[in-house]
Amino acid sequence: MSALYMIFGTLIALGVLVTIHEFGHFWVARRCGVKVLRFSVGFGSPLLRWHDRQGTEFVVAAIPLGGYVKMLDEREGDVPADQLEQSFNRKPVQQRIAIVAAGPIANFLLAILFFWLLAMLGSQQIKPVIGSVQPDSLAAAAGLLPGQEILAVDGELTQGWGAVNLQLVRRLGESGTLELLLQEPGSTAQSTRQVILRDWQKGADEPDPLRSLGIQPWRPNIAPILKEIDPDGPAHAAGVRLGDRLLAIGEQRIEDWQQVLDVLRELPAKQVTLVVERAGERLELSANLGVRGEGDSRGGYLGVGVGSVEWPAEMLREVRYGPLDGAVEGLRRTWHMTLLTFDSVRKMLVGELSVKNLSGPITIAKVAGASAQSGVGDFLYFLSLLSISLGVLNLLPIPVLDGGHLLFYLVEWVRGRPLSERVQGWGMQIGISLVLGVMLLALINDLGRL
Repeated sequence: MSALYMIFGTLIALGVLVTIHEFGHFWVARRCGVKVLRFSVGFGSPLLRWHDRQGTEFVVAAIPLGGYVKMLDEREGDVPADQLEQSFNRKPVQQRIAIVAAGPIANFLLAILFFWLLAMLGSQQIKPVIGSVQPDSLAAAAGLLPGQEILAVDGELTQGWGAVNLQLVRRLGESGTLELLLQEPGSTAQSTRQVILRDWQKGADEPDPLRSLGIQPWRPNIAPILKEIDPDGPAHAAGVRLGDRLLAIGEQRIEDWQQVLDVLRELPAKQVTLVVERAGERLELSANLGVRGEGDSRGGYLGVGVGSVEWPAEMLREVRYGPLDGAVEGLRRTWHMTLLTFDSVRKMLVGELSVKNLSGPITIAKVAGASAQSGVGDFLYFLSLLSISLGVLNLLPIPVLDGGHLLFYLVEWVRGRPLSERVQGWGMQIGISLVLGVMLLALINDLGRL
């Protein structure tokens, strides 16, 4: 079933985002009087094709990893004399810039729409209350204490842990002061703490902002009674059964489910003794733990769970917006995520972020499937982030991408004449090499996560 969700989610995600991107080019080209020869979603052999009244061929092709809009252009073939005015290369440079920029802009507009819908649908947020602070950590040095609620990070309000993490991600690889606005436990009093960062998580393969600060979110105490077991996991192979209560992992006594997670994190691929209680009897079972994650996030995998968790009502917050406020929130989220994406690219280039954070088609497929299986809200959120990533990627000033064409046209606008065909040809060759290199790196990262 999960494989079906992955295939379905990937096809829907790529289909929607590619169609919207190419429609941006198509719509503005038509407004500028350019004749569009073909609008293709996908590459390779056509599965469906039809023509409209203006002669444009619409194609749905077999390989859903992109698309293109082919316009009448003298550089790509002979153009009849009566159609020269409809040729892309004959249009003023300002119109060519508008046509090229319309694809990424369409992706940003789609993200705004999805974020607006999500804001009106609303969500239930867990209040970002600190559960514990690790001794000798950055958080401890700043004076953070259990029970404090994080109200804002660097001046940005945080209604849940997702917002806290997003603000922390912005500071990865940096040095300086991280400012936290806190509400003291059991009162309305507020205080400010400053966390001193020095090349914080610079180059980390899979950065974990909260953990690296030394903060553990508050969670309800959950008895380690197992209600979920992976049939292909180490626990099942060791003889663990539903209803067993974990008493110890190795020498570590277990009293709460969070302890299980903390202990396993330190034991990737280790052989451990599990002490469980079953029907009043104490049993010792030997288990060979698996591995999840990589780099700093590498940890042991047991393949057990405790099912759904009941949260106290006072620790939950309903966040919902009306149509107008939701539109503003959609714009705000899109703007902030766009800036974060551009900044992440910059940090990868200068070495502040590891290039192992770059993801390719395999990771996209896995996340698409998981978000589709989780529900409409999660899938819309994934589509929003992916649409922004696609828009940002295409705006990078790399020839063969929209951003590379925009760079050439902006230079032409300033100079009053285009760059020579030889210079543009060199640029295209460099651009193709860069794009292929990035795609290969992303694929290697994907394979490393399997």
